[in-house]
Formats: sequence, C-alpha cells, structure tokens
Amino acid sequence: MKLQHAVLALSLSVVATFAVASTAAIGERQQVMKSNGAATKSIMGMLKGEAPFDLPTVQKALATYQENTTKFVTLFPDDSKTGEKTSASPKIWEDMAGFLAANEKFKADAKAASVAIIDEASFKATMPNVVKNNCGSCHEAWRIKDGQ
Repeated sequence: MKLQHAVLALSLSVVATFAVASTAAIGERQQVMKSNGAATKSIMGMLKGEAPFDLPTVQKALATYQENTTKFVTLFPDDSKTGEKTSASPKIWEDMAGFLAANEKFKADAKAASVAIIDEASFKATMPNVVKNNCGSCHEAWRIKDGQ
C-alpha cells in the first residue's frame, strides 16, 4: 500500500511539474510579446508624425526586437500548446520550421534596420516594413485571433 501511495504521489508530482513548465513558457512568451508591444508603441507616434523622431528610442526598440527573438523561439515546448489564455496558433507546432524561419527573418530585419536607420528619413523609409512584414504577418500567420 505504501508503494502505491508513493507511486501516486510521484505521478502527481510529475504532472504538476509539467503543468508548471507549460504555464511558465506561456507566461514568458506573453511577457516577450508585451515587451515587443511596448517597443512598438514607443516608435508608433514617430511613424505617425505625432511625436518627434528620437534615434535612441528607435535603436532601443530594435534592440528589444533582436533580444526578444532570441528568447522567443525557446518558449514553445510541446506541452505549451494550450492553457493560460494562450493565443499561439496550433500552426506553430504543425510548421515549426516555418515559425522559426519567420522569427529569424524578424531578427535579421531588426538588425538590418538598426544599421540602416540613422535619421528620420531612413526611419520612415525602413521601419514601416519592419513592423508590417514581421509583426503584422506573424500575427496573421501564427496567432489565434479573438473569436476563433
């Protein structure tokens, strides 16, 4: 009887550990996305002409994108497909190679933009494509939209 209780306790412990692991991954990737959102928000006023151009703010946003893309791809273990109000699409796990390629493209585009953007003109020529071709397309392809 003691052995059965020990096995049951060990099984419950393993299940709880996996639940915590998936919850942690989901929470971490949500934090990464919030960080990306804050970085994007910091430059959107500049793009819309509502705030003055500020190169250090732009460079900080681009550095945030580069740092976050490095972390982001590690936060999709198989046990984190559901739970914790995740909006990650099942397509991520069905086409992990495509998802990883999109992430690498974002990282490369952010790095290239950090070199290319030297003034307001280069910012306005470069940044809209970085946001549209990465943030926008990733949300379209790899995120569950509200109501789905």
